[in-house]
Amino acid sequence: MSLGILISGRGSNMDAIIAATKTHALDATVAVVISDNPNAEGIKKAKKQGVVTFGLNVNDFASKKEYEEDVVKILKGHGVDLLCLAGYMRIVGDTLLTEFENKIINIHPSLLPAFRGLNPQKKALESGVKYAGCTVHYVTNILDGGPIIDQDIVAIIENDTEKTLSDRILEKEHGLYPRAIQKVIQSTATKKGEIA
Repeated sequence: MSLGILISGRGSNMDAIIAATKTHALDATVAVVISDNPNAEGIKKAKKQGVVTFGLNVNDFASKKEYEEDVVKILKGHGVDLLCLAGYMRIVGDTLLTEFENKIINIHPSLLPAFRGLNPQKKALESGVKYAGCTVHYVTNILDGGPIIDQDIVAIIENDTEKTLSDRILEKEHGLYPRAIQKVIQSTATKKGEIA
């Protein structure tokens, strides 16, 4: 399966996905990495690993629709089957959702449906829950509300801060995301087998 990855920053989950394709833990290749921040650290990392990259400055486009049309053109031009959001800090619009219907997944640092949106680790600590974690889910027009693919749990420990909890969740994300992508690949292969 051919993967496209959208990032905004350092690309640590992107790294984990690329690494998993190289060790064959994932039956996939990363065809292209696109960032909405041309100076993102993740773009440099992906280039070093020989992955095709694009840095698009959103401000160079007249509208979100035009920006996403460009993203779609790049993804389709590189034969992307599944789009993975990895630290992509924008809400996906109708253009991408329509062109890649049921083919966009995201990782979120909470046990969804709990703590959708921004600062989920902070929300988890403030709520007094005993467990936090991370979730890979399909992207829909409901923020962090699409069908869940897989999750991993992180216990909240005494004296946890937003940073210590975030760091432990991020570590789990690096194992969870490739595992969830592989689940999607296997389920897609099964469906194709059923149709054939």
